[in-house]
Amino acid sequence: MDALGSPWRRDEEAAINTLDGEQDERYRDDTDDDEAEAASPDAPLRGSGGPSSDFDGLHLGGSKKSTWRDRLTDGIPPRLRRAWSATVKWVQGPEPPRIFTITPIFPKIQHAPLALLDGYAPRRSQRFWLLIALYACWLLAFSLILRASSYSESIPGYGSPARLSCASRYWSEGNGCGLNGNRCRPFSNATMAFRCPADCHKQLILNPHAVGDQEVVFKPLVVGGPTDRSTGLEDEVLSNAIYRGDSFICASAVHAGFISDSQGGCGVLTLTGEQSSFTASTHHGIESIGFPSYFPHTFGFLPGTRAQCHDLRWPALAISAFFTATLSIFTTDPAVFFWSTFIILFFTTALATDPPNLHDYPSLLSLAIGRFLPACFCAWVTYRYTAHRTLHNLTAQIEKTLLWLGAAWVGALNNETFDRIPIQRLTAHDIQAQPGAVPALIAVVLTIFSIALAQAWSFRLEGRMPRYLALYSLFVTAILLMLALPGLNLRIHHYILALLLLPGTSFQNRTSMLYQGLLVGMFVNGITPGELFQGAQQGTLLPEIGVVSMGMSSITFGLGALPRWDSQAKVLFDGMSVLVNDVERFQGYGGSDGSGWDEGGGSGNLTWTWKRHRISRDSVQDGDEDIHSDTDDSDVDAETLMDLPEYFRFAYMAGSQVADFSKAGTWTAEGEWVDMKPGPSL
Repeated sequence: MDALGSPWRRDEEAAINTLDGEQDERYRDDTDDDEAEAASPDAPLRGSGGPSSDFDGLHLGGSKKSTWRDRLTDGIPPRLRRAWSATVKWVQGPEPPRIFTITPIFPKIQHAPLALLDGYAPRRSQRFWLLIALYACWLLAFSLILRASSYSESIPGYGSPARLSCASRYWSEGNGCGLNGNRCRPFSNATMAFRCPADCHKQLILNPHAVGDQEVVFKPLVVGGPTDRSTGLEDEVLSNAIYRGDSFICASAVHAGFISDSQGGCGVLTLTGEQSSFTASTHHGIESIGFPSYFPHTFGFLPGTRAQCHDLRWPALAISAFFTATLSIFTTDPAVFFWSTFIILFFTTALATDPPNLHDYPSLLSLAIGRFLPACFCAWVTYRYTAHRTLHNLTAQIEKTLLWLGAAWVGALNNETFDRIPIQRLTAHDIQAQPGAVPALIAVVLTIFSIALAQAWSFRLEGRMPRYLALYSLFVTAILLMLALPGLNLRIHHYILALLLLPGTSFQNRTSMLYQGLLVGMFVNGITPGELFQGAQQGTLLPEIGVVSMGMSSITFGLGALPRWDSQAKVLFDGMSVLVNDVERFQGYGGSDGSGWDEGGGSGNLTWTWKRHRISRDSVQDGDEDIHSDTDDSDVDAETLMDLPEYFRFAYMAGSQVADFSKAGTWTAEGEWVDMKPGPSL
């Protein structure tokens, strides 16, 4: 068979090779032959089977129209197009994307709480009731702390103390107390039982506050203190310490040594009427300001009335931190962890650690509940688009508790942590005026920039950078549009800053957990306090004042004409307010019947005269009477009277609304006039 089959097989193989060779020749891709064939007028149609568009003399195939995008692309240099394509490819990230996940360090230790829960409460219903019990225990413990903090024992003879904040004071800014201070009466013969929180030395005045010709800013507002001069109150007030009525009450109590700054305290103050020559001093870590003239509203502290009450914000914080940490260790559900933590953070901050300046807890609770709903909406957006990605399928229980939850409490305590950074507002005036603001600003900017670069790299690795570049471009555009709005000043509060930065933390890695918890806490802290910075300068027109005549006992000012149009503020000013020693002593309006003016009937070149207020050398007067007495000085022995410097500030008024006051001009005790410096004051 092999012998017979071999010739046949050889012939068969030869035939097959011949056919293969013909097929190779038939389908061989010969470029030269193809080009020659294409040049032939009888060449068949090739490629897609459609007519060639290289030459269509009859225009049967139509012509391809270039779009605006093609024309734009053709106008870009090839090198720039290649660079743009490379940049787009780099921004889109690697293929496939690298999705971040956290693998627990020491997994047996971090999973131990989950194993314990599985052993004792394996069913979902059991875990539900354990969660309800946890909520109930926190609510009971927290409520008891708040009750002990709000309902103190009465001080015998004075009743239950009023709850004050560190910024509480009697006297208002500018002309807020009205003509002659009548809205802030009584000036004397009154007492008040009060309760102060701890750490009031940290409460700073953030807008320049005028004390005569001085401006106080970025320090506790305390004017006066213990003095060696005779006040007539040596046996009535502690350490013979008298304070101006615009001083912070709690900081003054610490300065006088009446309460402890570390624990707060309760006690009774008494109003001491008009006093003069307030002494500057430093006691118990607080520096007070001096004032060499008189003021109608003063106070001191009654010895022997201090009560045993303490600031309970730290026990309330400890209770809330314990319960949130317990929940964090035993749950892997992102919704349970996030919403439970957020609610406890919110109410702890709003009611205990950084509450608004309200004097009773019912009002405080009402305000907190009113702000809770809009805060929940912001929290839902944060959870839906940011936090869920970070917390989903996360089983690193201890790391989550330390990084996310711990950072959240640090952010929620912003008034005790980041508020100590000497940057309150990003304005040129504040940065220059506040010590340490420039290096602090540089450090903050460099830190945020470094974090932003690291987070942007993470977005690239996950393939999400284009989407977030578009999102933050919208944020920047919106901020620029708001900056361009005329007549308004943009101030980005720290809770707005937290909301803007939170989308940049939507990863499941350790640094993002830390940043995200911190920003959620800062948002909670920012949305709960009751006041922002108030009393800021408005940038309005200032009066042009001249001294018409002056002697030892009186001075006459030329105030110009009314009404006056402010083209920048778009306001027609029809009145004038004058402060003497930071107390309003005159209001007059143009076109009026002339009441209060020396001449002009409220029109033309208006003038106003002030008689010097002289006080007894004994410095003991009835402070509840009008301090600008018209008593004829000739009826009083001149040797018993004393002249003090007086400070004058002027502002326009539009109806009942007052504009910026000028800086203070000084009428010295020797009868000389010192012009005010340019610019506004408060």
